[in-house]
Amino acid sequence: MIESQSPDLVTLNEICQGDLTTLQRSLAEVVPDGRVVTAFRAAQDRRTGDVYRCRNGQPYGIGVVSRWPSVSRSAAGDGIYPRQDTDDPEERAWLCLGVVTPAAITVCTTHLAYTKLKVARAQCTFLFRTVIAQLRQRDPAVPVVFGGDLNLGSSHNADLTSCLPAGSADVDDGGVQHVVATPEYVVTGSERIDLRGATDHQGLLVTLSPRMRG
Repeated sequence: MIESQSPDLVTLNEICQGDLTTLQRSLAEVVPDGRVVTAFRAAQDRRTGDVYRCRNGQPYGIGVVSRWPSVSRSAAGDGIYPRQDTDDPEERAWLCLGVVTPAAITVCTTHLAYTKLKVARAQCTFLFRTVIAQLRQRDPAVPVVFGGDLNLGSSHNADLTSCLPAGSADVDDGGVQHVVATPEYVVTGSERIDLRGATDHQGLLVTLSPRMRG
């Protein structure tokens, strides 16, 4: 999919850390200068206090692949949500990375809890109303683009709309995967991509364009 579509940004959920190397190489092959940056954040294992791990022993979590250069990680960040399902050993994480397109934007991703709706809703609220809101307060001129698995249903679901900021551009795969952008952008296209059994989800390819100012 990366080779055929040549996306600018790829957000990833439920990956082993080593998967980033393969995906980084795939995008580098179709980027003119071959320069690709990545970021990764592991989930946390409640039972051990260590990172959550794949069956192969690698850290398991979420990631971002970008064809654009990154700015300092201090411009964004990552973390573990304060609200978790205490019956689930996987403690969920969020990740944001600042990139230059040449204009600066911040790209974020997450994989929210699927076991309890109220936990997923609280995590969504924390991500958009605290993490992303603070990024916007720190630098209002920098838009934020999010892609990930919110486990809160489609765009018209009340549990989802209650946590998204007003004016956000939002498109989903008809289920749990979403791309959300701050009001500087509008969705001008979306497509579901068959990943041929590589995951239990389809890929979601979204085109965003700057909002025309009247």
